[in-house]
This record gives sequence, C-alpha cells and structure tokens, in this order.
Amino acid sequence: MTSTELATTSTDARHVPLTQADKLAQDAATAAQVRRLSNHPDVVALRVEKVRTQIDAVIWLGIALGLAFTMVNVQSFAAAGAATWSAGWVAGWLLDPMVSLVLVAVLRAEQVTARYQVSTGMWAHRTKWFAFLATYVMNTWKSWTHFDVAGVVLHSVPPVLVFLAAETAPVLRDKLTEAVKAAAGTAFTGQADTADDHPATPAAESAPAAPGDTEAAPVVEPPAPARPPRRRPAARKATAKPVRKLRTDYLAEARAAWGPGVEITPAWVRSVCPDISRGTSKNVADDLTAETATRPAVAPVPADQPATTEREAA
Repeated sequence: MTSTELATTSTDARHVPLTQADKLAQDAATAAQVRRLSNHPDVVALRVEKVRTQIDAVIWLGIALGLAFTMVNVQSFAAAGAATWSAGWVAGWLLDPMVSLVLVAVLRAEQVTARYQVSTGMWAHRTKWFAFLATYVMNTWKSWTHFDVAGVVLHSVPPVLVFLAAETAPVLRDKLTEAVKAAAGTAFTGQADTADDHPATPAAESAPAAPGDTEAAPVVEPPAPARPPRRRPAARKATAKPVRKLRTDYLAEARAAWGPGVEITPAWVRSVCPDISRGTSKNVADDLTAETATRPAVAPVPADQPATTEREAA
C-alpha cells in the first residue's frame, strides 16, 4: 500500500459517523460535568447573589412606594388645615421625609450586616419600631377620629407593609447566606470513589499450533500483576459533613452561659452562639426566659466566707 493510500484511509477513518452508543456516552459525560459544576460552591454563591439582588430590588421598590403613599397623609396631618404655600403647609412636607430617611438608613445598614450575619443591636430595632408607629399614627389619625373603618384599613396597609418588609428583608438575607454556607460545607461530600484508571490485563491469545502437532499447545495465562491497595486522599478523610445544630443545642449553650443579672435578649443569644440565625435566637431567648422565670433565684455565697459562724452556731 502506497503512502497516498495510507493517507486516504486515515482521513476516511476520522470521518466515520459516531454510533448511537458513542453519542450517548458523550451526552452522559457532558451531563455529569454540568451537574458537578452546578453544585460547586462558587456557582451556588453566584446564583444566590443574583437572587439576593432581585429580592433587594423588589423590597426596596415596595418600601419606596409605601413611603411615597404615606407622605401625603403625613403632610395633611402636619399642616392641620394651614393655607397652601404657607409656612405651616411647607413645613408639613418635611415631617415624612425626616422619618423615612432615618428608616431607610437603618434598612441600608441591615442590608450589609445581614449578609454577614452580624447583629445591628437593639437600638436599630427600636428606631424601626418608632418610625413605623409614628408613620402609622399620623396616617390613620384622621380616620380614627371620624371612626372611618374604610379609611383606617386604607391608610393602615402601606405603613404595615413597609414595616413587614423592613423586618423580613434581614431574615431573608440571613437565610440566603446560610444557603451559601451550606453549599460550601457539603461540597465534595458523599461522592463515590471513581473506578481505577488501570486497564484490565488482556487475556493471552492462544498460540498457533505447529504444522506437525496433532493438538494445540496449552494456553498459558500470565499472572495478573499485584496492585497496591487504593488509599483515600488524606484531605477527603479530614473533610466531614458539618452537623446541623438543633434548637435544643442552642438552648443548652445559652443556658450554660446565662447567669444571674444577665438580660436575656436575642442579641445576647447571638453573642453566645455566633452561628445561630436571627429567627432561632428569638425562639431560644423566649425559651430561656420562660425557664429562668420559673427558676428560684439563689444568691451565691462567696467562697472565702463560711455559711455559718461559730458564734451563730453557739
């Protein structure tokens, strides 16, 4: 066979169409790679960030619309029938932005702190509650004085919705952060070991019989090479699936850290249990408060002072 024929044969062999089995094998390999990359912690974090951005945009839009709706009612309440463009009428438009800007500042700070599961403290919650109550009272005051039920309902929906959005947004961001941490903690766990890459030893072919022999020579199979036992990587042994704490575990930690004179609040529970979520910390604080309320208070006795002196015993 000439070199031209060899080149033609090689080229034709590369253009042979794939069989159905080859196509399915390629599809299976592609699907396995896509599934493996979809569960990668970085890919999960990127998807969570996109969802977080969408949630923040929708919540901020709802809060802005709610505050814009309440601005007119607050101005009407503050102006108290003053003439248009008078000093009292103009000053009435400053009351609602003054309250709303403080509320927006607190919400913007919680947008950052909740991403890293950092508590903003009790004063941030008190500021939100005061801003909500002030806006609600100024919006519904005229309806309450006239016993207008429809007006109360109409003017109660926007401020209540703004308050619920302000309280729900940090919780949602906290849960999204926990989803990213859970994906990073469970990565590469529970995977089965891949098969050995060493190909199997092919069986020995039968030796052709000699022309003068009446029967074929016996087939002698070479001994299989001894393979060392497969060892698991040390990094995989060290990787352990994180144990998810229950509410009772957090309660036990808080109970052990609590002492007389310590005020039990969700913020204190989060300081004792740094990995606890905001919603669970409130439940643990309520449980511990209920336990300590029924527990009798016992004054501690100093170690250097005896409980009873000899004169008192006499």
